[in-house]
Amino acid sequence: MGNCLNSTSRAVNSQTAQHSSSEYEFLLFCRDFLLKVVIFRLFLAGLLRYRRVDEDEKTRANAILWDVNNHNRSTIAASEASFSSVPSTLTCSTSSTLPVPCSEKTSAVLPSPRTEMEILSSSNLNVFTFNDLRNATRNFRPDSLIGEGGFGLVYKGWIDEQSFAPTKPGSGMMVAVKKLKPEGFQGHKEWLAEVNYLGQLHHPNIVRLIGYCSEQDNRLLVYEFMPKGSLENHLFRRGPEQLPWTTRIKVAIGAAKGLSFLNDESQIIYRDVKTSNILLDLDFNAKLSDFGLAKDGPRGDRTHVTTQIMGTHGYAAPEYIATGRLTAKADVYSFGVVLLELLTGRRVIEKTRNGSEHNLVEWAKPCLGDKRKLYRIIDSKLEGKYSKKGAHELCVLVLQCIGNEAKLRPHMFEVLASLEKLQDTKVCAFSTKDVQPNLPNAITMSPMRNRCSPLHPASPRRSPLLSLQQSPLR
Repeated sequence: MGNCLNSTSRAVNSQTAQHSSSEYEFLLFCRDFLLKVVIFRLFLAGLLRYRRVDEDEKTRANAILWDVNNHNRSTIAASEASFSSVPSTLTCSTSSTLPVPCSEKTSAVLPSPRTEMEILSSSNLNVFTFNDLRNATRNFRPDSLIGEGGFGLVYKGWIDEQSFAPTKPGSGMMVAVKKLKPEGFQGHKEWLAEVNYLGQLHHPNIVRLIGYCSEQDNRLLVYEFMPKGSLENHLFRRGPEQLPWTTRIKVAIGAAKGLSFLNDESQIIYRDVKTSNILLDLDFNAKLSDFGLAKDGPRGDRTHVTTQIMGTHGYAAPEYIATGRLTAKADVYSFGVVLLELLTGRRVIEKTRNGSEHNLVEWAKPCLGDKRKLYRIIDSKLEGKYSKKGAHELCVLVLQCIGNEAKLRPHMFEVLASLEKLQDTKVCAFSTKDVQPNLPNAITMSPMRNRCSPLHPASPRRSPLLSLQQSPLR
């Protein structure tokens, strides 16, 4: 009798356990289903983006969170960490990066990233208080505003050259003060990246970072002031003064020197080469600015770095957009696009144009390899005052830089060498026989404008923008 009771009890317990297990599995299924529904709805609403997260990136992201536990940035990071356990991850973002899936992780491991405290304590930068910078910019008055980017505003300010204390307008040293928007975690990451890289890098063709402010939720950066603003301003603005051919080559060489220093000597990928990030001094010497997207290049036997896709529409290399695999050749592609803008006087993306004309690379590429088609894409603002031989050689260089096969693109030191050859007086200078004749009236009468064909030369659109702009694939 006792054995029967024990047997019955075990059967009941077994059935109860099975029911409990089934109910538990059902609840897990419901939870996962609801979570997927919520994530999918957020994705459709544009509040999430799809990408894969590799172990290297999670390690680096955790290192960037360091000592901000009491701020909202920690909450955002925790959310990203929890999502990253899902193989194909949807992560929150306030930036407008492209929703392109990144590739799988690589096997090698990057050197351990430094924490925020290590970065700030080791940089040879001046530390400003928020009150100092508020006084230097006259309380961030609107008339002191000189630029606006994706993660902050840039103001003009004045500080003493010796003590770096704020001074009255017109006295002391003029500086550019970038004030970070307080709500952006991505902005904080970019702020720290700038402190990290510009606190260590020193080169004549890289803008100097004088100091920073990290006070409560306030994050600011203080740069040397570049009086001529950005290349973008000069290349696309309306006005009587246009960049002559020799100045364009000079600017290209200066930017190439800075980029070659980063890629070839420092193993750093700039990742944001564009005309708005190339600043000019009084003598039109070019300096690279805005290192918020810069990233350490591959080390050891690694061939690339797998990372979140960031950059600017039109400038980002196709293989980087497609796979998330980043190499220095992505910078070469972006620089090739800048050279093409210098050559044509047109923006990389012009939404007001129809068809393939809105994309500069697609529009100009068929014409770059043919001397006879050069006049169809050359900037009309040059008024024919350019070296025909030099322009053709620049076209050949651009074609090499914007090639679809990354491995076939030249290194930046090779690009620099080619540009320096163009600066040779025999190649860069023009003579009267080099001046291109005005195009016939039949061309201007054509009903279809700005086509890359004998009857439709380019007519670039220009509009002034403020310097020191920043925008993520943007």
